[in-house]
Amino acid sequence: MVHEILKNAFGIEQSLIDKMLNVEGALANRFKEIDQIKQYNQYKVLNAMQEARLNDQHFNWTTGYGYNDIGREKIEEIYAKVFSTEDSIVRPTIANGTHALSLCLSGLLHQGDEIISVTGEPYDTLNELIGLKGEYRGSLKNTGVIYKQIDFMKDGTINFSAIEREITEKTTMVYIQRSTGYSFRPAVDINTIKRIVEIAKKKNEEIICMVDNCYGEFLEEREPTEVGADLLAGSLIKNPGGGIVLTGGYIVGKQDLIREISYRLTSPGIGKECGLTFGLSRQMFQGLFLAPHIVSEAIKGSVFCAKLFEEMGYEVKPKYDATRSDIIQLVKLGSAEKVIAFCKGIQEAAPVDSFVSPEPWPMPGYDDPVIMAAGAFVQGSSIELSADAPIREPYVVYYQGGLTYEHAKLGALLALKNINEIG
Repeated sequence: MVHEILKNAFGIEQSLIDKMLNVEGALANRFKEIDQIKQYNQYKVLNAMQEARLNDQHFNWTTGYGYNDIGREKIEEIYAKVFSTEDSIVRPTIANGTHALSLCLSGLLHQGDEIISVTGEPYDTLNELIGLKGEYRGSLKNTGVIYKQIDFMKDGTINFSAIEREITEKTTMVYIQRSTGYSFRPAVDINTIKRIVEIAKKKNEEIICMVDNCYGEFLEEREPTEVGADLLAGSLIKNPGGGIVLTGGYIVGKQDLIREISYRLTSPGIGKECGLTFGLSRQMFQGLFLAPHIVSEAIKGSVFCAKLFEEMGYEVKPKYDATRSDIIQLVKLGSAEKVIAFCKGIQEAAPVDSFVSPEPWPMPGYDDPVIMAAGAFVQGSSIELSADAPIREPYVVYYQGGLTYEHAKLGALLALKNINEIG
């Protein structure tokens, strides 16, 4: 019956169904490994909620300034427990992951401070904040912050010798981007983050080690703050929102750092004490509870996509059996036409806007036209199935998300179907 609906409703040919079955047969042990990580993280989240004595009164609304918003206070207590940190900020008023990162950088770095990005150039949307492009008067560069960058080795691995050389006692912050961004390399795993932190702290215990944790939550049994990172930031419409949170971002870390960042969030003297959750606290709690399971579904989809496209002769990163530290699957397709065909397949698999045909466009914050395919219940939700790519050589597409494995699998099948049709 399943095969019949794939044929009749989605036009998947028998040859591709046979390929699907072969791929899934080869992935059985890999899926068991993913389930083990899911179980650990599920119990970790559940334990944090029980220890915090979460109850249904924490789901209630408040108004005005949000004083005594017990739901807001409780979600921030639970995030701190889950990530093994001293404090957190979890707010629907943080617009996205870039906003969360921006609050951290602009709240902690001042004239004369030095930040070293040890994972190459950060994600495109941070370039104007840093001052790598544009003329924003409030950029780190224009406010006197010294920016340095250490690129990856040619094989996509961390340049530890350069990190050892460049970090000094004058360094204020070491910045680590866990996810791949728009580069063709593996994500930075927890053991690698641990080694970077150890190098930095050996030079100066006061150096702030900050991690952009977007796309990486619950991929491994440990988070970066459990191996020494001082600060993490991310988006609630990615992994930790479990696919049901409508908007928001989070920051977790040491209490003194969170306090300084909270002054940028609101104003000095007010900090975390104000700010409504607008009745979204229940969704934030439930999304976090669901997140380990939803993330595991998305990872299985990425592993299936990797194996499927590798068997069709395409270069993929990471490979299906590699350790993963974000939910993103990279597929090098070699032409703009194939990138567009892939993204159209993902759109055709969507529950929302499946009839829409995505096209490349000049998206703000990016140097090249970008194509984005997503038919999500929450706009821009990267934990829901999506694919995107800058239209530039070597024509790599970035596939991620999937609230269910079945949906993620269908997206990969339709993407390959479309590519096969163009030859």
